[in-house]
Amino acid sequence: MSTDLLEAVRLRLAGSGAEPTPARVAEALREEGRLLGDAEVLGVVARLRSELIGAGPLERLLAEPDVTDVLVTAPDRVWVDRGAGLERTDVTFPDAAAVRRLAQRLAAIAGRRLDDARPWVDARLPDGTRLHAVLPPVAVGSTCLSLRVVRPRAFTLDDLVAAGTVPPGGARLLRAVLDARLSFVISGGTGSGKTTLLTSLLGLVAPDERIVLAEDSAELRPDHPHVVRLETRPANQEGMGLVTLRDLVRQALRMRPDRLVVGEVRGPEVTDLLAALNTGHEGGCGTVHANAAADVPARLEALGSTAGLDRAALHSQLAAGLAVVIHLVRERGGSRRIAEIHVLDRDPAGFVTTVPAAVRGPGGFERAAGWNRLATLCERGGSTP
Repeated sequence: MSTDLLEAVRLRLAGSGAEPTPARVAEALREEGRLLGDAEVLGVVARLRSELIGAGPLERLLAEPDVTDVLVTAPDRVWVDRGAGLERTDVTFPDAAAVRRLAQRLAAIAGRRLDDARPWVDARLPDGTRLHAVLPPVAVGSTCLSLRVVRPRAFTLDDLVAAGTVPPGGARLLRAVLDARLSFVISGGTGSGKTTLLTSLLGLVAPDERIVLAEDSAELRPDHPHVVRLETRPANQEGMGLVTLRDLVRQALRMRPDRLVVGEVRGPEVTDLLAALNTGHEGGCGTVHANAAADVPARLEALGSTAGLDRAALHSQLAAGLAVVIHLVRERGGSRRIAEIHVLDRDPAGFVTTVPAAVRGPGGFERAAGWNRLATLCERGGSTP
């Protein structure tokens, strides 16, 4: 079937607001002067439903079980990440206008606005997929569309060991950190697997504990019987209704959390999280963007400054509230792995630094300078790393 005929049928259905059912598609085809067999009509129905309701040409890529990201940079440049780096696909769009239509329709499904007045959007689709899109002329040449898939089944810690993310023997160490209710952050770059690892670890929390999640975009889906999920909300077109991550952290503290989790610490909410970790909320955790575990104190210091917290006050709260930093890296081939685990210490000036406790080696974690301190902390939970 020609693209022109498919477009004509699409426009007829879009104009009438009708669902692309087989009967309505057959009727539209007759109005266009074409008669097709049942199999051909069903094929047209599938393509139209994908374009009008689903993700269009990207539908089959998103359905692949090993795809984590789908990226569109031009009508003929569609990439996917299957866990081993980006691969260019044979999927194409008819033109740049088709990419723009898809991005705007997905934004509308997420309840967000995407047009010339607001040329970018960051949102979550109903199935959990993370959507980011930027329209021209901000995006030069063509609409840029990024989709990050959230799988309904959370990876277990054993899955991550099998995949090489967690080194041999590392599962025992991570379980000991959880059992001791140590507060920790998972650091790393974009796409290094921070959310995946945090989801897996939260699934190991005792079933009688209450986990309260505060996220900018709800991506954490731990396999746990008692999870409360809170998600931020943008302001409406009148500028009302904004709910920030800092608002959510404050509300979460009133919800009797056994584990307070901030999906990604990236703003003033760091002050509320650290305050909570210093007032009896043990076992709190979250993720933070950082190039190395040693950079985490400086990163949190920079975030704290956005809330007006001075350096000395932040480091005091950081030293008392946070215990462990787990750092992930993404290698050139695309594989994700835990590179090191640090504990916190103070330098002679009173500022927080991190000390390597376990560093990944050829055969698994190797003990480093901070190992004894980490072992002492873990003994609080009755287990040894």
